[in-house]
Amino acid sequence: MTSARPTAMDTTDLRAEICRVGRSLFERGYLHATAGNISVRLAEGAGYLITPTDACLGALDPDRLALVTDAGTQLSGDRASKTLALHRRIYATAPEAMCVIHSHSTPLVALTLAGVWTPEAVLPPITPYFVMKVGQVPLLPYHRPGDPAVAELVATAIVQARRRGATLRAVLLDRLGPNVWHNSPAAAMATLEELVETARLWLMCTPRPSALDSAQLAELQQAFGAVW
Repeated sequence: MTSARPTAMDTTDLRAEICRVGRSLFERGYLHATAGNISVRLAEGAGYLITPTDACLGALDPDRLALVTDAGTQLSGDRASKTLALHRRIYATAPEAMCVIHSHSTPLVALTLAGVWTPEAVLPPITPYFVMKVGQVPLLPYHRPGDPAVAELVATAIVQARRRGATLRAVLLDRLGPNVWHNSPAAAMATLEELVETARLWLMCTPRPSALDSAQLAELQQAFGAVW
């Protein structure tokens, strides 16, 4: 289902919410240094807000967030994150997305270095909430930070998930970390947290835990509409 875009009057609150989410993630260790970025889609025709390049997301200034047009032209604020093209492509391909968060979360970067479960699903369905709140997360091959080619890879992954009846919520960039998106900054933050904590569980368990079986996955789909 496509979510309604926020009205122009929400812009001040959205600036504050981006800063709140960035600070919360930073203070709890989901973000570090100046790695990562957050964007929000504004009202129809009003463009996007995105964190500045090389900004510490734990100390954002709402007035210095970059405001860009729907076409990607910057209107105000500090220089927009170099991943702007990727964010815009996600919004164009996933109309339900209202917020995109990119992080360099250590457990997820470690997962790409240690070896993911499969390229199509970097983690197996080991908990019901991972299935319900995140779902399958594909691995995208390494590209330099900000490479515009990544945007098309993410768009393709979104379309492929839609063809199998699923809604993609995240991708994992090899050696760089995840991009997640949802219908609000709070929901995108929760998706990132669930993804990171599932990676942490997977990496800390020896031997590796077994995945939920087909009957258990079918039950989650029937009860909650969770598609794996």
